[in-house]
Amino acid sequence: MWVFVAREASPDAPYWPGRQFLAAIDALGWPLLWVLLFTHAPKPVGLVGPFVTAVAVLSALVRLHRALWVNHRYRFTTWRWGKIVAALLLMGAVMKLTMPA
Repeated sequence: MWVFVAREASPDAPYWPGRQFLAAIDALGWPLLWVLLFTHAPKPVGLVGPFVTAVAVLSALVRLHRALWVNHRYRFTTWRWGKIVAALLLMGAVMKLTMPA
């Protein structure tokens, strides 16, 4: 038996000056990071490198379109993953402080 749950659409993101510019940087930065990661791999990656590059370029184009023309629907990737990384760093710092020397 299949159960379908209709998810409510997220509300529009608030507009503020400079949002489109920062969204465009965020939209292009993450795919560029993936391309750089695979082009500077320590070992040969074979066909995976060009495939990741092609997917990253397509992703960058879709993300750039959303960042510039449908900005109210763009969500910042840096903000999403930055919160997770900050939480992990905070947990590591607390563990380091609570561990006996």
